[in-house]
Amino acid sequence: MIVFGFAALIILGTFFLVLPASSQTRLPTPIVDALFTATSAACVTGLVVYDTGSHWSFFGQVVILALIQVGGFGFMTSATFLLLLLGRRLGLRDRLLISESMGLGRLGGLVKIVMWMAIFVLVSELLGAAIFFARFVPEDPLGLAIWKSIFHAISAFNNAGFDIFGDFQSLAAYRDDPVTVLTTAALIFLGSISFMVIVDFATRRDLEHLSLNSKLVLSVTGALLVLGTMLILVTEYANPATLGSDSFFGKILHAFFQTISRTAGFSTISIGLASGYTLFFIMILMFIGGATGSTAGGIKVNSFGILMSTIWSAVRGSEHAVAFGREFTAPQIRRALTLVFVSSLCISLVTFILTLTERFDFVSLIFESVSAFGTVGYSTGITPALSTAGKLVITTTMFLGRLLPLSLILILNQRQQRTELRYPREIIRIG
Repeated sequence: MIVFGFAALIILGTFFLVLPASSQTRLPTPIVDALFTATSAACVTGLVVYDTGSHWSFFGQVVILALIQVGGFGFMTSATFLLLLLGRRLGLRDRLLISESMGLGRLGGLVKIVMWMAIFVLVSELLGAAIFFARFVPEDPLGLAIWKSIFHAISAFNNAGFDIFGDFQSLAAYRDDPVTVLTTAALIFLGSISFMVIVDFATRRDLEHLSLNSKLVLSVTGALLVLGTMLILVTEYANPATLGSDSFFGKILHAFFQTISRTAGFSTISIGLASGYTLFFIMILMFIGGATGSTAGGIKVNSFGILMSTIWSAVRGSEHAVAFGREFTAPQIRRALTLVFVSSLCISLVTFILTLTERFDFVSLIFESVSAFGTVGYSTGITPALSTAGKLVITTTMFLGRLLPLSLILILNQRQQRTELRYPREIIRIG
């Protein structure tokens, strides 16, 4: 239901975006480009073949924003919210699907969680839009300022990376405006950290008593933000095409923003002009992504945290993988390892296919593949120039990146079997 629900959402979005009313030229958009855009919006990726503000009409932008909102909130969660508004009661099967899609692992209080989540999303987006409006209204007509504020707030919270500022510039025109940059960063963070972690932190109000999941998400996310900011600051410090011309505060601000936007794809610098070191590290950040149950993609910081804790426990000589005084189960570790391996295999396959269909350099192609799979939206600038085959490959990759991690974990959960039978053990030489 989750996979076919997203597919139906994308097909519906494609139908509307193909219509002449969706483009500013009032001409039909090629179906491959409409499909690419609808998939990118529904999977909250942000890769675009047309500049959103220049090509799409107001109607087209509304369609894109609706796809972002439904896709970011989650198909099952969005459908549940709609059914609740219509007064329908949820059956056991509905509750199981919603619980699994949100990564809750329980059914108690599910309706209340969905309602509070919808309120949190709405309040966060409205607050963000209000701050953006105060910034945009002095320079734009009233109607345009309202629309830009709403569009940007929803896109940022859902980690979508779409913007309507024109000329594929993302936030480059506002790079010297800390209010716009930091507000966008705050919305991205709230969307990528997951609602359940925020609830856990708000109710317990004590880092020591947070659940292991919340501690893992917050600690790994914090470590990635610090490490990413420092590395981008060092590698791009003297690069005149990125951070070289900024003040020291500006360098720190933009390095931090590019790190926190690893799940969204907004940028204040030209990613295509960054050094190879920076691109490589950004690929790692995109691959990891945000938290389980959030609007962000990637293998999730939860899975990454489990594997890093397992490796650290092995280095210390511990027989069991532990973190914060809690032990991980063997099935959790196997699922995380399987997810990382399958995701890496998928990206490798996509990159290989692109090397056959496209004429761009290898770094640009693998960067595009990781960005699509991680549903990020960063690009070195090759997206509009992709061939039809390349666009279809990236479209498929965005769809897989949005649904493969969740689907794979659900399949592994369902196929887990408990048995008392064990095979004889034998030692394999390693190293």
